[in-house]
Amino acid sequence: MAEPAVIFFDVGGVLLSNGWDRVARMEASHEFDLDWEDFQDRHDFMADSFERGETGLDTYLDRTVFYRDRDFSKHDFFEFVKSRSTAFDESLEVLGRLSASGRYVLATLNNESREINNHRIDTFGLRNHFEMFLSSCYLGIRKPDPEIYRMAVDIVQRSPQECIFVDDRALNLECAALAGITPIHFRDAAGLQNDLAAVGVEI
Repeated sequence: MAEPAVIFFDVGGVLLSNGWDRVARMEASHEFDLDWEDFQDRHDFMADSFERGETGLDTYLDRTVFYRDRDFSKHDFFEFVKSRSTAFDESLEVLGRLSASGRYVLATLNNESREINNHRIDTFGLRNHFEMFLSSCYLGIRKPDPEIYRMAVDIVQRSPQECIFVDDRALNLECAALAGITPIHFRDAAGLQNDLAAVGVEI
């Protein structure tokens, strides 16, 4: 590969816990006494448009939870959703050293709905490290669609061979590699640092 210039990061599962995954939804179904199968079916119906930014939080909640009267509010429910996000401190420490070096363009490349994404960016100080946020809710397209990788490369104005992508999901990495981007499979922060060094990234 060419000398690294851009490092794209997934967020959920790499830098933070997943924002609104199956585990978090199951926890919500218990906390708010929701019918799990009904809730999951409704989520599946709305998930694509929600993560691509076509459906906002209010509409998503109307269709998945508040299609009938509840004894809790949308505010209560979203506060619970936000509480599911936690930091992976060791990964954020690696990210912080990368950003402090000033050697690389750092950008997210993640699937997330707009309101949850914005909350996570604000709460965990991600603007301190990333120059841009190439999130599905802003781009209108989700990983692993091949177009999102081409779009990311076009936005940063580098060749794919100058780009690295860190993700915890093999399919996302496979599709990035097909686009010419160097994939790094995240397992833990120590492994990430070693894998970055192996492809020429200096921290």
